[in-house]
Amino acid sequence: MVAVPAGPWRPYALPALFLVAVTLAVIGIRAALHHSPATAPPKPHAAHVAVTARYYRVRSGDTLTAIAAKSGVSVVRLLHLNPKLQPTALFIGERIRVK
Repeated sequence: MVAVPAGPWRPYALPALFLVAVTLAVIGIRAALHHSPATAPPKPHAAHVAVTARYYRVRSGDTLTAIAAKSGVSVVRLLHLNPKLQPTALFIGERIRVK
């Protein structure tokens, strides 16, 4: 066995060795978890497409059914887009969201 002379570094040798061992253990565990087949890769998010809102201005004689036919959307969709809309009480000049 080789005798190492005592020096000012000796009190720090054990903590430094411990720090190196823990660091290597953490790196190994993280690598194992990262490459684990049990974890599925994250699914790509659907691309968000900005939909520009379109509106229709109510004219004399319009009904919700007529507006739905003109705009190409269902009456149910119009009611969903306009939650405060009263389908039996449309007013001339009222703005209704259609898309």
